[in-house]
Amino acid sequence: MGFAKEFKEFAMRGNVVDLAVGVIIGGAFGKIVSSLVEDIITPAILTPALEAANLKNLSELVIPGTAIKYGNFLSQVISFIIVAFALFLIIKGINSLKKKEEAAPSAPPVPSKEEVLLAEIRDILKTKN
Repeated sequence: MGFAKEFKEFAMRGNVVDLAVGVIIGGAFGKIVSSLVEDIITPAILTPALEAANLKNLSELVIPGTAIKYGNFLSQVISFIIVAFALFLIIKGINSLKKKEEAAPSAPPVPSKEEVLLAEIRDILKTKN
């Protein structure tokens, strides 16, 4: 088998293509979630707290006399918690949809002609005895 043909078979497997699509969509979704967190949710939550501390930006929070900026760290922790919670809600919604699909009862299988004939024979033999 040629190298190019083997590579083509590897690259065109369903799992590889699905994974590639998932990574690309995940990257785009990550940008949307990051923007939501950084531009909307975090400022909405932190603005009152920053105003109470007389600060304009979270990065202004430093340990006096050092270069340790714990404000940036707090911002990243808050962003992580919000992103993790958003993903939890999305996955929970997907799982509930899957449960609804699984819970739907399927119709009982239709018996084959042989099974129907055997059932008739059984019933006839029962009535004779």
